[in-house]
Amino acid sequence: MKNDLDGLLDLYAHLSPNDAPLPPRAQVVKLWEEIIANPALTYFVAEQEGKLVSSCNLTIVPNLTRGARPFGVIENVITHPDFRRQGLAKRVLDRAVDTARQAGCYKVMLMSGAKRAQAHALYEKVGFKKDTKVGFDLRLV
Repeated sequence: MKNDLDGLLDLYAHLSPNDAPLPPRAQVVKLWEEIIANPALTYFVAEQEGKLVSSCNLTIVPNLTRGARPFGVIENVITHPDFRRQGLAKRVLDRAVDTARQAGCYKVMLMSGAKRAQAHALYEKVGFKKDTKVGFDLRLV
């Protein structure tokens, strides 16, 4: 997993091409080391042709409701454009959901851009429902 940083960063260029530039490499490496050392954070990846081509991450959040069962939050779901429609995103999402289930989570949540119909179809295929909750987003930039 430690060696996946460059592959993830290449993949994330397709997720948010207008993102602000990353800080200097040493800071990014330090952050990545903190991420992989945190047991509440898990990154799931799929590789093809020796290249990291799909990923998502799961955060397990401790909780004082629902019998003190945690919940999961999935973020940064991405598949490289050249490898889409091959089931790779479904595979990494299924693994994230299974991990949340094994951690005793009572639910898993994710958010998606309102206009990303293809992504929404994928999430529904995995089992997510779009009509049970309303998501809100406050950008702090």
